[in-house]
Amino acid sequence: MFHQTTMLRWLPIGLLALAAVLTIPAKAGEPITVFGAASATNVLQDLAARYEKEKGIKVTTSFAASSALAKQIEQGAPADVFVSADLKWMDYLDGKDKIIKASRRNLLGNRIVLIAPKGQAFPVKLEKSFDLPSAFQGRWCSCDSSVPIGQYSQQALMALGWWAALESRLAAAPDVRSALAFVERGECAIGIVFETDAKLSDKVEVLGVFPADTHAPVLYPIALMQGAKPAAQGFLDYLRTPAAAKLFRQHGFTALD
Repeated sequence: MFHQTTMLRWLPIGLLALAAVLTIPAKAGEPITVFGAASATNVLQDLAARYEKEKGIKVTTSFAASSALAKQIEQGAPADVFVSADLKWMDYLDGKDKIIKASRRNLLGNRIVLIAPKGQAFPVKLEKSFDLPSAFQGRWCSCDSSVPIGQYSQQALMALGWWAALESRLAAAPDVRSALAFVERGECAIGIVFETDAKLSDKVEVLGVFPADTHAPVLYPIALMQGAKPAAQGFLDYLRTPAAAKLFRQHGFTALD
């Protein structure tokens, strides 16, 4: 009798303890951090805000060149999700065992374009028969080959036979958004950026789209980082929904996944 009474007395406490255990997964709702390629800044900020509003989970974003972000992650920066503007830097982190391999997907596609400051456009043919180096004076803007847009740019210019004449005239920016800004201000006569970046600006004109066969496919892989918070998987899944794909397309990307 005493034993039964004791059990009844402790039952409410046991139920409270059970409830506490059951609420532990709520930790999955803690803030997450997304590292994203500079060219994906606007669309990822929009999606992070939507996700936060819908799910109540804070999404902190950090944008820079994919190379810079990958190096930060390698050195221990607390990223949960990484969106790269090329395969190279996701492969780099994969080789360092920094990503969860099974989570990796190619999320987006893009194109690279030649731009000029607004009102300073000139006829261009993005083919070998055209002499681009002689078609403008001064510097051109992009990034060096450690940055995705710089790598794609170099590939395209080499394929068209222009790299040798243009290499020394490159004003290398730290990331694609900085390269865009240089052209906007007229500091460079032309620039090479992603098509999605050019579409954001009313201060530049697109002179042409580089043929797809002049450079590697422009792909944006995405993955969870090792040690990512549980809530990060939910955001990764959200980026692969039809609603997210619609927004990516509105920003000029090709939604692949």
